Amino acid sequence: MRIDIPEGQEPIGYVWGDMVPGIGMAAANFSLSVYAHTTLGLREFEAARLRIAQINGCLFCLDWRTDRDGEKVEDDFPEAVTQWRATDAFDDRTRLAVEYAERYALDHHAIGEEFWTRMTAHYSQVEIVELSMSIGSWLAFGRLNHVLGLDAVCVLPGH
Repeated sequence: MRIDIPEGQEPIGYVWGDMVPGIGMAAANFSLSVYAHTTLGLREFEAARLRIAQINGCLFCLDWRTDRDGEKVEDDFPEAVTQWRATDAFDDRTRLAVEYAERYALDHHAIGEEFWTRMTAHYSQVEIVELSMSIGSWLAFGRLNHVLGLDAVCVLPGH
């Protein structure tokens, strides 16, 4: 870990809350809002989120599974995300969500008209903005946790 955490403190809570309370709490609220207020389907939401986790290398994000009223994606879903171009496990919306997440994270300057034509055929403008904000949240905060080494010391509830 690259940040000193006082003994007895939970790393994420300390860094995000105690170290920079004005910024950290706003970031935490934004991050939580992505989950609490999404209108996207679970599969497309998780596909985009997992692709960003794979790109960031955030251990915590890779281990996390979004739960909606007791429903989660299947156990082999992360492998399908890795193989998103070839898998038959995804419908067009889910495949586009993964592709968008990857392009957004790795080469946003190359997102051209051909992609937007496909994207707008399957997503409304509201859904595109929501997905863009969600991807931005995951990209920023997953990367922050990984770069600072917080992802290696945080554990999921129940682990």
